[in-house]
Amino acid sequence: MPLSKFQFRPGVFREGTDYDNEGGWFDANLVRFKAGRPQKIGGWRKDNSNSFLGTCRALHGWITLAGTKLLGLGTNKKYYIEEGTTFADITPIRSTTNAGDVTFAKVGNGDATLTVSDTAHGAVAGDFVTYSGAVSLGGNIVASVLNQEYEIATIINANSYTIEAKDTSGDPVLAAAGDSGNGGSNTVGAYQVNTGLDIYVTSTGWGVGLWGDGTWGSSTALTLGNQLRLWSHDNFGEDLLINPRGGGIYYWDATNGLTSRAYNLSTQSGADLVPTVGLQVLVSETDRHVIVLGADPISGTSRTGVVDPMLVAFSDQENPLDFDPSNTNTAGSLRLSEGSQIIGGIKARQEVLIWSDTALYSMQFIGPPYTFGLNLINDSSGLVSPKGAISSPSGVYWMGYDSFYVYNGAVQKIPCSVLSYVFDDFNAGQAFKVFAFNNSEFNEVGWFYPSASSDDIDRYVIYNYAEKVWTIGQLNRTAWLDSGVENYPRATTGNYLYEQEFGYDNDGSPMTNVFIESSDFDIGDGESFAFVNRIIPDIKFLSNSSDGKVNMVLKTRNYPGDTLTTASTSQIAASTSKADIRARARQVTLRLESDDDATNSGNDNVGWRLGATRLDVRSDGRR
Repeated sequence: MPLSKFQFRPGVFREGTDYDNEGGWFDANLVRFKAGRPQKIGGWRKDNSNSFLGTCRALHGWITLAGTKLLGLGTNKKYYIEEGTTFADITPIRSTTNAGDVTFAKVGNGDATLTVSDTAHGAVAGDFVTYSGAVSLGGNIVASVLNQEYEIATIINANSYTIEAKDTSGDPVLAAAGDSGNGGSNTVGAYQVNTGLDIYVTSTGWGVGLWGDGTWGSSTALTLGNQLRLWSHDNFGEDLLINPRGGGIYYWDATNGLTSRAYNLSTQSGADLVPTVGLQVLVSETDRHVIVLGADPISGTSRTGVVDPMLVAFSDQENPLDFDPSNTNTAGSLRLSEGSQIIGGIKARQEVLIWSDTALYSMQFIGPPYTFGLNLINDSSGLVSPKGAISSPSGVYWMGYDSFYVYNGAVQKIPCSVLSYVFDDFNAGQAFKVFAFNNSEFNEVGWFYPSASSDDIDRYVIYNYAEKVWTIGQLNRTAWLDSGVENYPRATTGNYLYEQEFGYDNDGSPMTNVFIESSDFDIGDGESFAFVNRIIPDIKFLSNSSDGKVNMVLKTRNYPGDTLTTASTSQIAASTSKADIRARARQVTLRLESDDDATNSGNDNVGWRLGATRLDVRSDGRR
């Protein structure tokens, strides 16, 4: 019987129906294309066993002058620097009280809840505060219980809140009858910057949309604690600048080590009109100016303390403390004119690209007296989220509100074979969670995003810019950093940091739901039934496992509107020469999937790449 070779076009196509994409791939998960052939993506493992607090939505890696590798992680609760396997908490301190401003009171005997009084504390639920100088309340609530870091449980009012007493191991400590004191007159509270939300709230601040849409004109202003927490960060030499979106500009000095916290630039000795708030901070590449997007403007001899969503402020060259424009320095500011807010910015080749909600600008160093020039590049290609753009060897890519774009001297809309699949099933209300990522080893850029039924990231879309093909899948990652400083990409999910593209496992367990499925194919446009009775597979196993297995599945239906029915499932190993099957229908699809039902020895750490599979297909008459 005649054998037919099936080599489907690379890339996933979802802009039409299953049937009109004959000869192509229609669906996939955890599969990429390399040299035109589909293969399982790399696996992942925990970077270390230590966890961090909160959801991480920002990663930044660098190497100090001493050659130490560091990784910054910004979560909705903290900012950490990882060195080795340790997460050092460098979250800035917002305020420190005077001795005796803080007092404690038990709620009741047998209860771990303590009421803390501190006039105008400025905290929100979930904030962290460290107490020192307190003495025992007289019973179980001893000094060592009080003098440690706490996460604030509830806010009672502007002058009081509650915490849950614990020992130094984190176990609850219940108040006793003798706990009648207040902690003494020397208690000091050091409050960290307000924590942020893990969800975007559309009734506050700035979101996706034009002036007059959604949140614009609402009565609830953006504050650091009532909005999705997104950190930006960049190096000033070996030191680190960080900014929680809508909050202050903070500086971590590497020479002080990981036991020191980042500090607010605007409050330091010698600070001259440093912005007190901003939407993003970065450092220009060759001329070393600190740039604050969405800075608060200057009013007289101070800053207003209120974000100006279209203002770009920059420091004097090589001086992050001097933002006061004068004839003797290069500090200054610029204002965007197109759009209503700055969404984000990114460093590119000899320029800084800045997106408003409607336009793209190029900011270039031109020297004194103007320092920077601002050029409108495109007025109809806004950015969907502050982290929705990524720089790659072939240009800067970003996700807009309904399309994908690339800039490499000019803006181009990228033809996308899965455009409707992404944007027709997209949670625009949580669009600020979208982030772009690079996977340079495979010439890929991509975006993690939330589908319409999810408030958090549950999907990705990837574009291979070398081969110009797209693929899709389902995976939760909240931040990503390409390889470079480290050998493997880093990503976060849950409260852990992972190495990506390591082996073919899910952190030591088999990866599940790995598949790629073709569109329908037929004989003579379906005039005759196709009868398939043999498969000769061409599969390369990429791992060292000698007993790796995959499933090759044939599905059938007689009309495009019918539901696909599984006609046969054949387990394929490296030694499999052929699989005898029986399938008869007008339309057939081919699916390759990891064998999730096999034991771990059958699909643990198994990678694969599909070649030119042959099917024994013949016409089986009409009906």
